[in-house]
Amino acid sequence: MGPLVAIGDPADPRVDDYRNLTDAELRQRIEPAASLFMVEGPATIRQLLVSSYPVRSLLLTEHRLAELRPELVAADGDWPVYVAATEVLRAITGFRFHRGALAAARRPPAAAWREVATGPLLVVAEGIGDHENMGALFRNAAAFGVDAILLSPSAVDPLYRRAVRVSMGHVLRVPWARLDPWPAALDDLRAGGHRLLALTPAPEGRFLHDVRRPTEPIALLVGAEGPGLSSDALARADERVRIPMASGVDSLNVATAAAVALHALTRLQ
Repeated sequence: MGPLVAIGDPADPRVDDYRNLTDAELRQRIEPAASLFMVEGPATIRQLLVSSYPVRSLLLTEHRLAELRPELVAADGDWPVYVAATEVLRAITGFRFHRGALAAARRPPAAAWREVATGPLLVVAEGIGDHENMGALFRNAAAFGVDAILLSPSAVDPLYRRAVRVSMGHVLRVPWARLDPWPAALDDLRAGGHRLLALTPAPEGRFLHDVRRPTEPIALLVGAEGPGLSSDALARADERVRIPMASGVDSLNVATAAAVALHALTRLQ
């Protein structure tokens, strides 16, 4: 474990990484530029400590320090562990922060999609604009053994604090990259051997229980809530599939729909 540093003054420049956390527009601008991202909560910090992402520092209350001490000792890092009272932590972050545990981590250079799109089960997500949906998608992908997630350039940042938290840290485990150029790179993905299955509520899609598991690797395409997959993405799919739903329900939350589809695809023979 690195050095313990008591923070009594919220203006201390050593904790500048943790300021203005509620200003989403500001954080989404400065974090990538600083090769930085934030991790919130003890459970997610535990995932960070065993991941490949380098830690910059931690900011903890005394209570959370005691709770996380075994993992911090095991991690054997040389990064500082800042310790502050709850009211000081709230003044630093700008909101009533109840979890009492934050970490700043180093954002690695963006991976090339061909480097991560090598496994037999991929998810390709187009235009996801909600960080909670993004986090839930990664959590579900981890649960069903997805090898990597490929994101359209317009999708939100998976390493934004809320997405990391909702994913329960699984965004730190599931490899991901931007699929660019979009949507033309879908053709390259197919040419590389993946069968593209587009998840859609449209009636022309085949019900998942009628689909036989392809022998080739699968890439499941999912779109944002509301617009769904674009016509360009749908046109590049090998097959369109859908989830049976009760009359009057047009679609599911994207992360939920992906989970249902992944469960079906991983059980198909």
